[in-house]
Amino acid sequence: MVDGSALKRGMIIKHEGALCVITENQRVKPGKGPAYMQVAMKSIKTGRVLRQRFRSDDNVEQVYVDNRKMQFLYSDETHYYFMDQTDYETIAVDLDVVGDATNYLAEGMIIDVGMHEQNAIALGLPTSVVLTIAETEPGIKGDTASAATKPAKTETGLVVQVPLFVGPDERIKVDTRTGGYLGRD
Repeated sequence: MVDGSALKRGMIIKHEGALCVITENQRVKPGKGPAYMQVAMKSIKTGRVLRQRFRSDDNVEQVYVDNRKMQFLYSDETHYYFMDQTDYETIAVDLDVVGDATNYLAEGMIIDVGMHEQNAIALGLPTSVVLTIAETEPGIKGDTASAATKPAKTETGLVVQVPLFVGPDERIKVDTRTGGYLGRD
């Protein structure tokens, strides 16, 4: 248990029986009355965003997450399969837990998987990943001076705007926070 004034961004708590990750926190000291913590939290299961006030004397249950290094193996219609790098155990992660990370997961990639009570609850992607371009128009040699871009579809199905000189089967670095092109690998 942690008191309400100690809540921070990124913490995972149990609120009304559901696991939630804190996305925003702000300490508020009104002119009259005690200070409180205004928190925005996202339900891990439903994705719904809740806003809640916690006083310093409120007890909140903090959930501890075991982050494990796991290798992405393959996927089907409903699950993504990962192998633990320490004991080589394979786990199936529901598509709703993976979420938008599907755009950045290439086979063989090693990422952090947050585990709570033997269930995967979150994926920790790196800030950038290297993906291979599957489809795009052929590159135009020497066209590096203009800022013009073209769409390119990666091996994961993500469409990224790339410079004109980038061609098919090239490996590019993509920012996982914005989905933007960072450069060639």
